[in-house]
Amino acid sequence: MHNIAVLPLLTTREAADHLKLSEFTLRKLRVTGGGPKFVKFGKNNGPVRYRREDLNDYVEASLMRSTSE
Repeated sequence: MHNIAVLPLLTTREAADHLKLSEFTLRKLRVTGGGPKFVKFGKNNGPVRYRREDLNDYVEASLMRSTSE
């Protein structure tokens, strides 16, 4: 069994606020890939939630030192 911490999960709006992005951008990243990890409950239109640690990992992975990277 995976060791997934049962922490308060963030809604798309809360995650967008945390990252200072729009909800639209997060939704688009879920479809196209390359965004933060997320949790999806159920199929099709099931609720999507984010763990704060995954959002922070996404920010860390996105760090750049120059625009040419």
